Amino acid sequence: MTARDMEVLAEAGRLVAAGEPFALATVVSVRRPASARRGDRAIVTADGALVGWVGGACSEPVVVREALRAVAEGTPRLVRIGPEGTAAGPGEDVVCAESHCASEGTVEVLVEPQLPGPLLAVVGDGPAARTLAELARTVGWRVTSEPDQGADAVVVATMGTRDEEALAAALALSVDYVALVASAKRAGVVLGHLREQGLSEEELARVRSPAGLDLGPCTQEEIAVAVLAELVAWRHARTPAEEAPAEAIDPVCGMTVSVAAPGATAEIDGVTYYFCCEHCRATFVGSHT
Repeated sequence: MTARDMEVLAEAGRLVAAGEPFALATVVSVRRPASARRGDRAIVTADGALVGWVGGACSEPVVVREALRAVAEGTPRLVRIGPEGTAAGPGEDVVCAESHCASEGTVEVLVEPQLPGPLLAVVGDGPAARTLAELARTVGWRVTSEPDQGADAVVVATMGTRDEEALAAALALSVDYVALVASAKRAGVVLGHLREQGLSEEELARVRSPAGLDLGPCTQEEIAVAVLAELVAWRHARTPAEEAPAEAIDPVCGMTVSVAAPGATAEIDGVTYYFCCEHCRATFVGSHT
């Protein structure tokens, strides 16, 4: 494994640990002449930065563009980059893009989005909390034990130990799902105390309690299953389509490039133009001076 491969893997590990989305791009086929080699790989971050190697300026703008699309859509794609006339054959599920490089080689790059699981804060240390945390990790959620501003959902399962404090901390966050594991009677007492502390009815209405699907009398472990079932249903009901990444047309070569990616740009008469490479930028600027 080369030092470049290690750099790519290290950056991928960092992004996974940080819960940030990215795309992994791997060269799977090469028709020479081309600077890329089969097995070359790179990652593309959510802001369009590329770490690694997939063929330099001849391939990078296309890979970045398709990587950002893949992250937004949550779907992988095979990208074929070649000379003028490059197209998909009958029945091929491949994205084709023309390169304006002099080499006229062709590369195929598999672009795979890596999307972090939602972050669940499970507050508490009882059987319900421990089981919920374990099950949530099993189905791909990231789990923390404290309310966090980055959390997608918070479940308070403190079971009578500082319930009000934990629930108030959860409600102070901009989190769409806040649940309290408690009986209806206990939940009423907790909400009453928070009301006395000055929390508004609008804030208190955000609390889901009893938490989870109604399964009747349950053990602590079964309560965790009920809560997870409700969380899964809630997640799929609320998942919006990601906004398509902003793109622009290179006015010189006609290539579609990502606006988010750090790259060649020029501002002329108050208008910003985006280019696939420095050569196109220089050509355009030269024709307007």
